[in-house]
Amino acid sequence: MTELSFRNVDASPTDPVEEWPLEALQAALERGGLRHWRRLAAAIRKQPWGPVARDVEEVLSYSRPYGVAMVMERVIDGARRDAETAERTTVATEVRRLIEASGLSRREFASRIGTSASRLSTYAGGKVTPSAALLVRMKAVAQEQTTHARSP
Repeated sequence: MTELSFRNVDASPTDPVEEWPLEALQAALERGGLRHWRRLAAAIRKQPWGPVARDVEEVLSYSRPYGVAMVMERVIDGARRDAETAERTTVATEVRRLIEASGLSRREFASRIGTSASRLSTYAGGKVTPSAALLVRMKAVAQEQTTHARSP
């Protein structure tokens, strides 16, 4: 097992990687071992666009440690892909909830938000993510229908 030491930085290899300065991340990538790289990968998976991922990207832009550079790039790409898939699923679930909450048919709901039933289906299925503006419109239609249904 490779022991890692940091020089000229105010951090220890035992500190959480989220607290390591850029120079420490570079040292871990260049001179660390599997245990250090796994810690970096875990931090990247936790926050795919977070500071550790961004700093690792920066280090890899000028330092290409053999074997590690490609693996870390794959970790970043995979973590971001997984996060985007989860976000798309969350949005699709919200679209379906709004359609159901409105009490309208899919065709009528689509018409009220200014799109086609087939396009709405792509949003509800997660194949396409609606714009933020369209999602706000969906929420307004669902809210309007819910309020209208409750009024005497």
